[in-house]
Amino acid sequence: MMRSMYSAVSGLRIHQGKMDTIGNNIANVNTVGFKKGQVTFQEVFSQVTRGASAPTGGKGGTNPQQIGMGAAVGSINTIHTKGPGQRTDNPTDLMIDGEGFFVVSDDTSFNNRYYTRAGNFSLDRDGNLVTADGFKVLGYAADPDGNIMSDVTNIKINKSETKAPTATEKIYFKGNLDSNFELDKGHPIDTVVKDSLGNSYKVTFEMTKKEVTTANPPVHKWEMTLKRVTDQATGNYTETFNNPLDAANNLLKLEFDDKGKLITIGDTANTVKGVKLDLNGIKFDLNKDGEKIKNSTGTEESIPLSATFKEITLFDSENQDSYKNLHQYANEMDIKPYAQNGNASGTLEGFSIDATGTVVGVFTNGERKNLGQIMLAKFDNPMGLQKLGGNFFVDTRNSGEPQLGKASTSGFGAISPGNLEMSNVDISLEFTEMITTQRGFQANSRIITTSDEMLQELVNMKR
Repeated sequence: MMRSMYSAVSGLRIHQGKMDTIGNNIANVNTVGFKKGQVTFQEVFSQVTRGASAPTGGKGGTNPQQIGMGAAVGSINTIHTKGPGQRTDNPTDLMIDGEGFFVVSDDTSFNNRYYTRAGNFSLDRDGNLVTADGFKVLGYAADPDGNIMSDVTNIKINKSETKAPTATEKIYFKGNLDSNFELDKGHPIDTVVKDSLGNSYKVTFEMTKKEVTTANPPVHKWEMTLKRVTDQATGNYTETFNNPLDAANNLLKLEFDDKGKLITIGDTANTVKGVKLDLNGIKFDLNKDGEKIKNSTGTEESIPLSATFKEITLFDSENQDSYKNLHQYANEMDIKPYAQNGNASGTLEGFSIDATGTVVGVFTNGERKNLGQIMLAKFDNPMGLQKLGGNFFVDTRNSGEPQLGKASTSGFGAISPGNLEMSNVDISLEFTEMITTQRGFQANSRIITTSDEMLQELVNMKR
């Protein structure tokens, strides 16, 4: 029988396999995170009918004579180029802008790990971030304070998560002290601070203008005192203090130059002194009506704090933000203390995922806390990964071991929330490949029919 027929049969087989791959690519043109296949061919064994010879004497050498025996599939590679992005605005839809893969698992110990580029995730009833098939997305755990640890776990967004209250640690002063304000007249200013349980207290200071020196240039002097602390839950308050302000006799001196700039905080001229406020020793002795608080027997009784305060920084000598916006001009009095931190406890009301894969919880008290961080994997040879279906890959001996890490570092790629990676199939290229594959199949079939006709002629030689 003619060798051309068997060569053509091998050509039919490989073109059929290539068409299968093209069909799979086109079928998955809209599959999230799909990576297309690419088929290459190679020739197979060639029969040598005459070997090569070296030049001898006056005669030149001859080349080998070979007849090819057909073709075979050289490779079917998975092409891992990044697909275009599709905007969804769904916070659990994630896209990797780099080489990384999401890591998912279907067992409690997270030993069975699969890798995917499809970031169409959702939450299950327990708050777990899962794939469409329920595989849990893996990442790094966060401790109760929101610090990301190295422990690998599944990403979980617990709707009953709470944020502990935080006590106020900083109060900054901003605004203007009226340079024409009446001497020895007090001006009250207040802000709200929190204790360690999140209770709210209104702290009232009093600003009093004392004098303008006759020096050249003149210096404008003011005094600040702690006037009142009020429990906002009960209305109880106190005006009796044992030096909670870090200054002599609960009195802090402020001086401004002739240009309205604050030049002195404290007792030493032209010095910005660090000033603290310690409220832990106060007791409430007056009720909201201004009457002395009494117990059930009618005896006057002060009420101590139910929690503790942190030491509150009022003026920080190493941080100009604490006082640089405080000045004295001939404008209306609008000085105001601003508590820079401190919150009541809060419950989780929402979350977001940033470019590093960190899941940030947003709480009802305005605070934010890290709930975990999504883990990514990358491989030295991603083409060596084996497809499992369901948009999953597993590592093989030729892919290399998975290198685990965090998004936006070491080439893993940033995570883009609210986006999905579309298939990297190029329809125009696939249709072009389809035409050449069809023609290749057609040409090989013609070889078979032509070889058959030649055999028929051979048979017809004897009639």
